[in-house]
Amino acid sequence: MQDQENQAVPNAPADAAPSTPADPTLEEQLASTEARLAEMHDAFMRAKADGENIRRRAQEDVAKAHKFAVESFAEAMVPVKDSLEMALTVESPSIDSLKEGVEMTLKQLTSAFEKNRLLEILPQQGDKLDPMKHQAVAVVPADQEANTVVTVLQKGYMIADRLLRPAIVTAAQAK
Repeated sequence: MQDQENQAVPNAPADAAPSTPADPTLEEQLASTEARLAEMHDAFMRAKADGENIRRRAQEDVAKAHKFAVESFAEAMVPVKDSLEMALTVESPSIDSLKEGVEMTLKQLTSAFEKNRLLEILPQQGDKLDPMKHQAVAVVPADQEANTVVTVLQKGYMIADRLLRPAIVTAAQAK
């Protein structure tokens, strides 16, 4: 009998694996892995599309910001223009009415500047010369400390913290 058992084994094909319950499990694992791969690929594609949409919207927002950056300032300036045009339509203006109209228009303009954070730079005599805010066009002899403001020839302006135009001044000469 032992001979029969020994003979059965050598006659069996070498590459045939015995049938076990592990084979369906591998197929199930493969199917499960493929399903997870499909889910992850779908999630990746959605995330990629979302990223592209966010980038596109951000570019559109920047373009709109550039295009309409002066909108607030323009809205504040329209009443000033209206006041100036109205002043020109007065048929027989008096000096006092013209002065009053100019003062009212200046108040509107000042208000428009303040709303849009356009600030005056108006140094006083004796202030230390600040090259970040002042432009000295001349150095003159004066009875004050060197490199200080003697006279202001023109106001300067800043938008928020950025210099728009420096104040034009003359500075005291070193003795």
